[in-house]
Amino acid sequence: MGIDEWLERVREGLDRVEATEAHEAARTGGVLLVDIRYAALRDRDGLIPGALVIERNELEWRLDPRGSHRVPEATSHDLRVVIICNEGYASSLAAASLHQLGLHRATDLVGGFQAWRTAGLPVVP
Repeated sequence: MGIDEWLERVREGLDRVEATEAHEAARTGGVLLVDIRYAALRDRDGLIPGALVIERNELEWRLDPRGSHRVPEATSHDLRVVIICNEGYASSLAAASLHQLGLHRATDLVGGFQAWRTAGLPVVP
């Protein structure tokens, strides 16, 4: 199986969200936005206000509610998490990995940060 087929299969198991839906859910406290982009992209394009920055290589360690290195926001396996990468590819694979840890409501942002910015949603330098 190639990466394109694997990505398609992974996405079948996710309830992916569009930028405006993620923004509204974050505004009302219904979701935790997690930005997994690497530092150079964050420096170049800015940040989503209120999004938790966790680089991809630390994601599972930080969001596992049972983990010794978890962030304070990782309170439950029922946590609704929306993973954001640059264009919405790596985030799908990351969300699937969180599903394997039991975070069954983890998903990702369709189109990633670029879709967020294109939708005219808030970004800070």
